[in-house]
Amino acid sequence: MTTTQGNLASLSRFVFRAPSWYSSVGFALLIAAIAGVAAFDSRFVFEDAWEGLFYIGIPTVAASVFTPYVDRKLGGQLSRNQASLLALACELITIGVLTVAAFVAFVTPLGQEFVVDALLVALASIFALRLFVIMAVSRQRLVVASAAASIQTASAALLLFVYSGTMRYLEFGGGPVARAFLFRSDEAPARIAEMQYVDPGKFGLLALICVVYAGCVWLFLTVIDQPWKRSLGVSVLDFVRGFIGHVAEGSRELETFFEDIGEDAIVPVTVLSVRRPEGGEKARFVLPMLHPGPMGDIGGGNLPRRIAEQADGLAFPPHATAGHDFNLVTEREVETVIDTAENAYQRIEYGATATESVRLTEGDATLTGQAFGDGAFLASTFSPGFADDVEYAVGLSAVAEARTGDLDEVMLADAHNCNNGLDGEDLGHVVPGSQRSFDMIDGARDVGSRLAAATRKPFECGVAWDETDWEPEEGIGPLGIRVAVFEVDGQQTAYVFVDGNNMVPGLRERIVDAVDTVDTVEVLTTDTHVVNTMEAENQIGDVLPEAEVVAAIEDLVERAKADLEPVEAGMETESAEVTVFGNDRTEMLASTANAAVSMGAPLAGAIITAALSVSALIFLVARL
Repeated sequence: MTTTQGNLASLSRFVFRAPSWYSSVGFALLIAAIAGVAAFDSRFVFEDAWEGLFYIGIPTVAASVFTPYVDRKLGGQLSRNQASLLALACELITIGVLTVAAFVAFVTPLGQEFVVDALLVALASIFALRLFVIMAVSRQRLVVASAAASIQTASAALLLFVYSGTMRYLEFGGGPVARAFLFRSDEAPARIAEMQYVDPGKFGLLALICVVYAGCVWLFLTVIDQPWKRSLGVSVLDFVRGFIGHVAEGSRELETFFEDIGEDAIVPVTVLSVRRPEGGEKARFVLPMLHPGPMGDIGGGNLPRRIAEQADGLAFPPHATAGHDFNLVTEREVETVIDTAENAYQRIEYGATATESVRLTEGDATLTGQAFGDGAFLASTFSPGFADDVEYAVGLSAVAEARTGDLDEVMLADAHNCNNGLDGEDLGHVVPGSQRSFDMIDGARDVGSRLAAATRKPFECGVAWDETDWEPEEGIGPLGIRVAVFEVDGQQTAYVFVDGNNMVPGLRERIVDAVDTVDTVEVLTTDTHVVNTMEAENQIGDVLPEAEVVAAIEDLVERAKADLEPVEAGMETESAEVTVFGNDRTEMLASTANAAVSMGAPLAGAIITAALSVSALIFLVARL
């Protein structure tokens, strides 16, 4: 992850799941009742609360109920949860504006008419906010989106019309029935009676201000959308709609956006299978040269789990040497990877010999490797130095160097086990041409040469797995912790796989030091992105006590040793044609999004200031 990508990822701290619609409506009614007690002055508290529910809660409930219905009838996709949360936010905005306006009217000679004008601005403002959200989520044209966006404003305006006595100005129209339903000022509480009678012209001003604010929304979206269309050929609203749908509702629309910017790629998929001589797979290592992102279960975010579900033995899905440019664009692409892995598995030829593991350090890179027949498994780490993803080209070069020692197949895993999160200028990306890339490539060559020349002997394997009680919010994915121990001629090597996204600095070393009952230990994370749905930075050790993680691993290593038995193994590689983000697409997306965020706040501030200035001018002209 580069600094630019890190800046984009850090925005996830502002993201939260939309609560259920009934939770939002219930909270809105509670706030309305409390506001009623504070605003109205009847003889009974419960009557004040009821009046608050009626005058403040009804527009919110109407917006919650009818907005998704109208929006979907017009081809949109706003959910009930999203509509209810939006209505609640607009209710809070209205209450806040009226509270400030009432205080200003109390301490200044502006009077009650200022409160009415502030209410009209508040109603126009929530219309603009609702219009922006509906256009972003449902991708509706401005005129079409206005129908659903106006429900809360229109409901509040209707109540104001009926209970403020506006009908008295229109005595020339309607009969007794119209008066009965549209002129009910006598039934209004005292505080609303103070507004009698609201001039019908006020509602004309409300309509005019809504038109002005709608134009401001259109201008903001048009300006902010231009960088996206020029650089990526897509609309920012497509990204916003998909992102909101994913984090709020768990929808998969974000994949459609990624498909539009994706590129075709050919990636190796390598499988190492370990089985008992009499038959029956014991363990399967599967490494597609892809990145398990971008987040949650979108694209390949849940790739490790999907791979694990297909294995007959205990699955070990290490993290490949690939960055975010090699994220799968849709979950459908995972099926292609799984099919390719199955084809490779079917072609494996097994052998009953392996080498002892070797470990060497080249510069900042430490590589641990072990050969199984003519194939080899290598794990690379830069710990205790900080590192994140290794570029695809660096990984391919390292594999090629490792194979110069007459190895037929090489599975090179990025251990991905030490990083300082999103802190600092350099987030640890290992790119072509860097010193670290050459450390890794040179180290892979030396390990490959040593393994090719090493003596091969019969070996044993033992595995253990604990799903653990920890949740993704704590940094551990559904695969928990998995351990494979290989014993060759008395030497025992433990490979520890933790289903998470990197580790806090120093934790890998503490694990290696603690597990002293085997000769060699390496700790790898899967880089699963299911732990990053709500947090861009959620490494193993950020939340969980490190002592508990170390204790769990020590126990699993002992269980794996107890499971040791003679086995045979083989390795094979197949190529998969998939659609990924593409070269530099992730960086371009991150740069464009960061630029939009940087310019969005000042632009929004300028447009809001201009809109409020126009509103003040409209009220000033209306009074002349």
